[in-house]
Amino acid sequence: MSFISPLFLWYFMPAVLLAVLVCPPSWRNGIVAVASLIFYATGAGAFTLLLLTCMVVNFLAGPALEPNDWDRQPKRRRRLLIGVIVFDVSVLVIWKYAGFATAQFAAFAKLLGGDFPVVHLLMPIGISFFTFHHISYVVDIYRGERRALRNPVSFATYISMFPQLVAGPIVRYREIADQLPQKRQHRLDDIAAGFPRFALGLCKKTIIADSLSPMVEACFATPAGDMTFAVAWLGAIGFTLQLFFDFSGYSDMAIGLGRMLGFRLPENFARPYSSITITEFWRRWHMSLSRWFRDYVYIPLGGNRGGGAKTYRNLCIVFVLTGFWHGANWTFLIWGIYHGALLIIERAFGFDATPADPVKRLARRALTLLLVVVGWVFFKSPDLGHALTMIGHMLLPDFTGLTDVVEAALTNQRLIILLAALTVILLPAHPVTGPLLEAARGRQATALRISVMTAGLGYAAILVANGTFSPFLYYQF
Repeated sequence: MSFISPLFLWYFMPAVLLAVLVCPPSWRNGIVAVASLIFYATGAGAFTLLLLTCMVVNFLAGPALEPNDWDRQPKRRRRLLIGVIVFDVSVLVIWKYAGFATAQFAAFAKLLGGDFPVVHLLMPIGISFFTFHHISYVVDIYRGERRALRNPVSFATYISMFPQLVAGPIVRYREIADQLPQKRQHRLDDIAAGFPRFALGLCKKTIIADSLSPMVEACFATPAGDMTFAVAWLGAIGFTLQLFFDFSGYSDMAIGLGRMLGFRLPENFARPYSSITITEFWRRWHMSLSRWFRDYVYIPLGGNRGGGAKTYRNLCIVFVLTGFWHGANWTFLIWGIYHGALLIIERAFGFDATPADPVKRLARRALTLLLVVVGWVFFKSPDLGHALTMIGHMLLPDFTGLTDVVEAALTNQRLIILLAALTVILLPAHPVTGPLLEAARGRQATALRISVMTAGLGYAAILVANGTFSPFLYYQF
């Protein structure tokens, strides 16, 4: 089930919200947990058993990981923590990376004249996200930052909460632990605040991201022999816009849904394309993932406390993992290494500071956006050869224009949406639309709500009813 399917919008979401609103407050977590498992089962089928198995293992381990007043068995707790993390990571590795790994072994064996079997496994939807939630849960308990949950329903609510289950935001346990046992009455104010945020995400996804999708696919499907400077740049810029409006749209919908259910989920985007440095970009793009890697990988490795060499090593490790987290393909690894290298260069030469001169800031913002656009070519391309072909044409201007297929995909409507989306991302860094829409008061926020809830939401609803939508891009991760 998808947030943009008629089944979800017209039936599932209203039914869940109504149940949470009219039932006693103590039922809220149970309703959310059951609804979430139903939501997941409609898309994942039998893989729901895998999710439940992981939930049982981590829930049972939780109380034993808590430090007591004297912490007399730190080694036992540490061994248990390592064992649970190994279990969680192993599940992720087997289901997400076994096919890729065996394919590499098979290719190497073929060079030596041998043979190696290739494993073909379907990847459970949302496995990267619920694995990171499980790891956050056990680590935060082990560190003594939060107590373990004794109520299995509250635990199931945290792990399987349908707004964030399959594509984030990645909610660290410490961020939501205090909300899980909450017994306050669910309020209409929560729905009033959350629904405009949900509507904003729906508009981003259906009106902008899905409109750009056919044009982007046409550009990236262009054979190497037909690739041109114009096609390469149109595809790169189009995907830069599509990915942002698709993923930030999902995050807005998830945060809005969470708010309507009475939960405050963390922000995931803060106008990332307005960043002046790559360092700032990663503070604004997919922020929940950046925070997760910072807290559970970068800082435990030593962060920036061990001098320049160790800091650069830690950044390399984090961004190799960040790349591979997105998918089992060499293109994701190169994309991660690319961003890690840019961060190291910024730190090494002092380019991570924001210039005081406005002209320099503008130039640095343009350079940062250019570097990000080039990186997205690796992210989107099916293989390294295709990515290098596109980037090569981006660097070598020609005058051959668009191919017939791409020109047919670039309709007048899509061109207008492309230019409008490009204008939006070139606006100043503040204010950030989502939080403004949800919480701010005043004329600006009111006008934004009216525009989103009338023209935007109405048009988005028509597109959904006509079936003119595609799956969220981050569902594949």
